[in-house]
Amino acid sequence: MYHRILVPTDGSELSGKAVDSAIEHAAALGSELVALYVVPVYPTSYFEGRPSLPIEEVARAEQQWADDGQAVVDAVVLSARARGVKATGVLGRSDRVAETVLAIAAKHDCDLIVMASHGRKGIGRVLLGSETQHVLTHSKLPVLVLR
Repeated sequence: MYHRILVPTDGSELSGKAVDSAIEHAAALGSELVALYVVPVYPTSYFEGRPSLPIEEVARAEQQWADDGQAVVDAVVLSARARGVKATGVLGRSDRVAETVLAIAAKHDCDLIVMASHGRKGIGRVLLGSETQHVLTHSKLPVLVLR
């Protein structure tokens, strides 16, 4: 049914539930798994259009974030392979998480996205936004949302 499943993760306990479910689905369906971690881009000064720290510090911070993200996707890949699931880890670099999720899903020819959601309502959702909601409303692929 599904040949390749994308699971975005940030390494949190909540996204871990989505990872576990994605691995379970992939194992049951004989699907491949693509684990995605989106590394943020260091924020630039709004008025000057440049980082607020020296470029070396920015590069060091971004490298640390990338290393942390690589460790997260490597752990997902190991867990998937332990269940007999073919898996790939991918890092995206962007401040636009939802757009990156959709772009990576298209690039890797995924046919299902499995994501976690905090299930925030009301003003919390308005203030904090929802990457999952954005993916849901813009994806042409099926999206399985777990809370």
